[in-house]
Amino acid sequence: MMTGFGMGFGFVGWFFVLFLLGWMVIIAVWALKSFSKGSQQNSSSSSMNKSNPIEILGQRYARGEITQEQYETMKQDLL
Repeated sequence: MMTGFGMGFGFVGWFFVLFLLGWMVIIAVWALKSFSKGSQQNSSSSSMNKSNPIEILGQRYARGEITQEQYETMKQDLL
């Protein structure tokens, strides 16, 4: 005899269905967040590539990658 709660499983069947739906929602939210985060990182890295050459040169000098003489020479070349 069927009780009307999903093929004779009663509340256990409804709990299982809600459990599966909950996991599907969690996975969908996670996927949307990870895809949107990836697109934000790509856009920020592309804007870094468009930095001013003088700023890049200054950053290299600040990190100690080039000497003051190299910095001045390269800066004059860029101007």
